[in-house]
Amino acid sequence: MKTPKRLLPLIEDGLIDEVLHSLMSGKEATVYAVRCGKEIRCAKVYKDAQKRSFKQAVQYREGRKGRNSRRNRAIEKGSKFGREQQEAEWHNAEVDALYKLADAGVRVPTPYGCFDGVLLMELITDENGDVAPRLNDVSVPHDLALEDHDTIMNYVKLMLCAGLVHGDLSEFNVLVNEEGPIIIDLPQAVDAAGNNHARDMLTRDINNMTQYYSQFAPELLNSRYADEMWALYEKGELEPGTELTGQFQSVDKDADIDAVMSQIKEAYKEKQEREERMREQD
Repeated sequence: MKTPKRLLPLIEDGLIDEVLHSLMSGKEATVYAVRCGKEIRCAKVYKDAQKRSFKQAVQYREGRKGRNSRRNRAIEKGSKFGREQQEAEWHNAEVDALYKLADAGVRVPTPYGCFDGVLLMELITDENGDVAPRLNDVSVPHDLALEDHDTIMNYVKLMLCAGLVHGDLSEFNVLVNEEGPIIIDLPQAVDAAGNNHARDMLTRDINNMTQYYSQFAPELLNSRYADEMWALYEKGELEPGTELTGQFQSVDKDADIDAVMSQIKEAYKEKQEREERMREQD
């Protein structure tokens, strides 16, 4: 096939020997199968910001702070240099997340580096050596659906323990082979502690996966993993070895009316005192 323009520098630098064929094209990037020496890998070519269909990128960038203050100021001002740096951070976020999650025990493709908006990484294959399918392209037996859903919930837990939320997890961002599911597509991964939308994103990720697997195992619809995980995380009790149950009992406490009224009276008293002081100054 004709070599895509964005991959030419990698060929010239000897990082890629040959572009074999296109694997997929999505809202964020186009992925190609490439030969690197004797290995077949994949090259993820990120689309330019104006061509991406990721509509809420600002929400995902919240909480990401680089160490370079000049770069941070440029990004905040929206200058050309700032936009370039913002794009670089968006690309590098996936590489960083892949390394971090692999260390945490989450099955993700092995990254080999990001070069000028192109991420080189492991090509996930099935037992026959063919490209592993995405989860949405396969049918899952009941018992395997329960097993794989449990695996995904464990991966989401490990991600949260590592301080990350995927932010766009669904059956379209999970590959599957004989060894089970593999999480992919992580440029939008968010800082669980630094992003105000993290809880909502975690809930959406878990609901997406539960809805998908419930086609094959309807009983999963009764689970409440998102509530359970976040409650444990907020209390500092979520650990990699924590056994999840999928159950959660919310505690609805009656409002302390006396305490509320006391606070209102105290605030009113302070307001009167301020007004009295202002009159005395006049």
